Amino acid sequence: MSTARTDLEALTAALRAAIGADRVISDRQQLRTYECDGLAQYKVVPALVALPADAAQCASVVRACVAADTPFVARGSGTGLSGGALPHADGVLIVTSQMREILEVAPSDERAVVQPGVINLAVTRAAAPYGWYYAPDPSSQQICSIGGNVAENSGGAHCLKYGFTTNHVIGVELVTPDGDRVHLGGRAPDAPGYDLLGAFVGSEGTLGIATEVTVRLTRLPESVRTLLAAFESTDQAGAATSAIIAAGVVPAAVEMMDTLAISAAEEAVHCGYPAGAGAVLIVELDGPEPEVEAQFDQVVRLCRDNRAFEIRIAADDAERALFWKGRKSAFAAVGRISPDYIVQDGVIPRTALPAVLRRIGELSAERGIRVANVFHAGDGNLHPLVLFDAAVDGQTERAEEVSGAILDLCVSHGGSITGEHGVGMDKAKYMPRMFTDDDLDTMQLLRCAFDPAGLANPGKVFPTPRLCGEIPGRRKGVHPAQEAGLAEAF
Repeated sequence: MSTARTDLEALTAALRAAIGADRVISDRQQLRTYECDGLAQYKVVPALVALPADAAQCASVVRACVAADTPFVARGSGTGLSGGALPHADGVLIVTSQMREILEVAPSDERAVVQPGVINLAVTRAAAPYGWYYAPDPSSQQICSIGGNVAENSGGAHCLKYGFTTNHVIGVELVTPDGDRVHLGGRAPDAPGYDLLGAFVGSEGTLGIATEVTVRLTRLPESVRTLLAAFESTDQAGAATSAIIAAGVVPAAVEMMDTLAISAAEEAVHCGYPAGAGAVLIVELDGPEPEVEAQFDQVVRLCRDNRAFEIRIAADDAERALFWKGRKSAFAAVGRISPDYIVQDGVIPRTALPAVLRRIGELSAERGIRVANVFHAGDGNLHPLVLFDAAVDGQTERAEEVSGAILDLCVSHGGSITGEHGVGMDKAKYMPRMFTDDDLDTMQLLRCAFDPAGLANPGKVFPTPRLCGEIPGRRKGVHPAQEAGLAEAF
């Protein structure tokens, strides 16, 4: 029997002793359930899966991994779109989906305390009877979990006005990569000292695993008004978006879909968007009723000024939900018009929307690869869906080329390679397009401070790990940070 096999059997036994045999999966076929997250292009079968029931069990699993010098990866609901929860073939996948208790809802403190497996929308449902809700709303909010939202700093349609997950998390209990349980932040509005909580949110499981999250609740608005505006082109819809923001109006959401995305949504959910639209905007305003009414009239006028040929105003919650149904189903809907697709995620200044969307159209035509655009227009967060058929020779490669060219386009216009999906496995190779080696090394110093052994979600975020002893891309000779006495290579 090989040493590796013996070590795995010993780790399996240790985990079963720590958290119970029924919470450790070792069967190959069962393990394949967890071979990827929402980005199915990358698949790795983990060596083991652990399903802790609480923070103490999660810490026990991490300590067992540390003792066995075995890498581990945290996973929530597995809805991520960057491969952030892709397992390690020789490691343990720690799945927090069974830690799903809402521990406290405290409207008087504008707070809720939840375990990481709690579904995003469940927080709002628990708070709504008190007149509150949880503002971040990823398109997958009916199935994504709070722990994963914290790891990826998830956004959503309403992040234009309300911000991302980081703006709504005020405290976490986490298990460090050493297996210790620590608290960052708390119930107070702003904890003293270095903003380690800010560093942890969005760290994609490389700095530890959240086991309890204190979130900020938001008062349900007095009034909500939603409209759907149809335009002949994305240029016109983009111009309307810029005009709305330039007028000093900050909607709760401004979402855009192009012709191809509209077609997919119609085929999937029959949302009844205006026929012949080259683009539609969904604009939602919320807040005090007099303010919403005044701003809503202004938004309608600005859409018309920018050549909207049809404007529909939601008469009730049911019609509002239908407007949103088409938008929130768009990612899954393209599966009806393409056997394979890449969900991309980049950010640009919203004033660059017309130029960037035109160039995406040109890239599509040049490579013979269709691209459906559906995105958060209000803050310039693009989600181009690059469509292809992997069964056709060369299409996968051309789709990846188009996908990379779109990210280059975002960076060249002063934007970013990701807005809310994270870097994970998929975009690590693009990090040098935004950051210098010194930038990346500085980020690694923080990672090494939390995880000197390099066991927490290794191989993610950074293209060439170094300083902590990860082999790929190891720098020869003494690293400048070491020479300056700022870091130690383990």
